Amino acid sequence: MTVQPPTPMRPTFKAPEQVSFHRTELSVILSLYGRMVAAGEWRDYGISSLREVAVFSVFRRTAENPLYRIEKRPKLRNRQGLYAVIGIDGQVLKRGHDLRTVLRVLERKLIRSVD
Repeated sequence: MTVQPPTPMRPTFKAPEQVSFHRTELSVILSLYGRMVAAGEWRDYGISSLREVAVFSVFRRTAENPLYRIEKRPKLRNRQGLYAVIGIDGQVLKRGHDLRTVLRVLERKLIRSVD
């Protein structure tokens, strides 16, 4: 009688991968969010981690459509850029490979003239 090692089982079920923001990305986004809250522009946010995209939505009030969506789409990494800022009407305001440069389009809202 010969003893054979058990055959390894191959997992047939693969858990769906989710796209999410990394800690350093969230730190950059939340830094901007904190400054905009202090300026009275933004009041609430929501984070969604989906299969193909991670979304950070910014709201003026809780129960309305988001003013801006900051999206991370890894599939666009080699083309238009990993990150995008999308306005309330669905228009892409800025797209790029570096999160800080993409968020500059929102930082311009902080710059106001002093009367």
